[in-house]
Amino acid sequence: MKKTIFTLLVVAISFILYQCKTASEVKPMSGNPVFEGWYADPEGMIFDGKYWIYPTYSALYEEQVFMDAFSSTDLVTWTKHERIVDTSAVKWVKMAMWAPAVVKKDDKYYLFFAGNDIQNDEQYGGIGVAVADKPEGPFKDHLGKPLIDKFHNGAQPIDQFVFKDKDGSYYMYYGGWRHCNVAKLNDDFTGFLPFEDGTIFKEVTPENYVEGPFMFIRDGKYYFMWSEGGWGGPDYKVAYAISDNPFGPFERINTILEQDENVATSAGHHSVIHVPGTEDYYIVYHRRPKGDTARDHRETCIDKMTFDENGFINPVQITFEGVEKHLLK
Repeated sequence: MKKTIFTLLVVAISFILYQCKTASEVKPMSGNPVFEGWYADPEGMIFDGKYWIYPTYSALYEEQVFMDAFSSTDLVTWTKHERIVDTSAVKWVKMAMWAPAVVKKDDKYYLFFAGNDIQNDEQYGGIGVAVADKPEGPFKDHLGKPLIDKFHNGAQPIDQFVFKDKDGSYYMYYGGWRHCNVAKLNDDFTGFLPFEDGTIFKEVTPENYVEGPFMFIRDGKYYFMWSEGGWGGPDYKVAYAISDNPFGPFERINTILEQDENVATSAGHHSVIHVPGTEDYYIVYHRRPKGDTARDHRETCIDKMTFDENGFINPVQITFEGVEKHLLK
């Protein structure tokens, strides 16, 4: 009798453990936020067969002295990579390490970031770049100084995004304070190449632009996106334009991401992940929990982004559920 009871207990426990394991293995949706912690300004990428998200650590400026990264094979389960870069590696940054943008070139990974939140040309800081052998770092300072340390065309040197064009050229779009510039990076990312007219920084500011530029190509068209409104308020949102070239003009079409009072507020500062060989696009962005007004309480979320038959972006529905599992091939 005792042996029978023991056997039944073993079977029951095994069944429970199997059910728990099965439940974890078949988690159908990512959920939003996609990982724990206060993180903003997320850059979503695909490197080495994995999805990656590089966000800003959302805290007091004086505490923003490092960056974490997150990786996933399926958009649902995320692994945290702590302190992939910090101010011990980039010594000129003292605070406000913001808005990472990461590209892979010649088997190296380059992380562009803003530091120190400079308010004028007399202060030291701006946009820098770090380099690593792996997407999870560790990243080391590439220059030992900022890449952009001054205001040009009124643009505060923050919120950089690096875009690889069809011809292999790399362009940086950046700028706060309602101004956006584009500049062409040189081959080793140590500086910029002049445009045909001799200028380095070309202003491309669209209507209502505030910050957070992003660019991608679809069907030969250039989709330029940006954030509008105040990052701490309910009017924060994402709009876009479409152009035939990377320099515009960028005529504002519409807002495609904004708050839903039943879900969350302050939805903005985004990036887009396109799964190669598919029509699957994901918008990665930050938002504030419903009813939470704390300045630094921003969470990283993912939702599906789709297009209509004419190539225009459909309005994104922000959700609690997030996105379905999607393995990379």
